[in-house]
Amino acid sequence: MRELFTPLRLGKTTLPNRLVMAPMTRSRSEDRSVGRLTAEYYSQRAGAG
Repeated sequence: MRELFTPLRLGKTTLPNRLVMAPMTRSRSEDRSVGRLTAEYYSQRAGAG
């Protein structure tokens, strides 16, 4: 379980931990496009993983 909180290197990017979040599908939007609410959703969760 401790491995989840150790850094992980992926190519040139180093992630602070091994927790990842699946992308929000466009089916949750009204017209199936990326918009203001999608940007807000990801900005609220940017520090999670």
